[in-house]
Amino acid sequence: MAQWSVVIPSEQWATERLFQQDVVVVKGGPAGVSAGDEVLLVADDQVVALGRVEKAGEYLALAYLRRAFDEPVPAGELAAGGAVTEDVFRRFAEQLGRPLPKRNWLVSVALPIEASGPGEAVRQFWSHVSDLGPRELPTYVWPSGDELAMQAFVLGVEANQDPEEEEED
Repeated sequence: MAQWSVVIPSEQWATERLFQQDVVVVKGGPAGVSAGDEVLLVADDQVVALGRVEKAGEYLALAYLRRAFDEPVPAGELAAGGAVTEDVFRRFAEQLGRPLPKRNWLVSVALPIEASGPGEAVRQFWSHVSDLGPRELPTYVWPSGDELAMQAFVLGVEANQDPEEEEED
């Protein structure tokens, strides 16, 4: 089993951050990669995940083993992709840390919708969600039982939604 760094293109990385997937498929990759190898996934010069090669060829299917999407590690010498020594691989894997324990979160999207009835309001809601998507529509998230900790996220990143605070900046 070999260790590698594999670069995820910026456009693909932007999409990858929006949706929870078990596998990421990347075109190309270093020569010599084979199923069962371990990989450090690099995006925008940061190590963002640890994975295992499920399928190799023209496309690599990489199963996520550990994600660090919200706290990536600077990639340094890994930014170009390629073979990685076991020592370097382990050092970066340790920096990614262990997966955090899961807890319950409440996630909400609230839109003011003018409609003639609840059925129409629901149809318009899903149309707006589909049209705006995660690139424009703020999503609110907070730990279950702690509503005061509510935060808004757009594109998977915390986003200030208070227009008064923006005017002060």
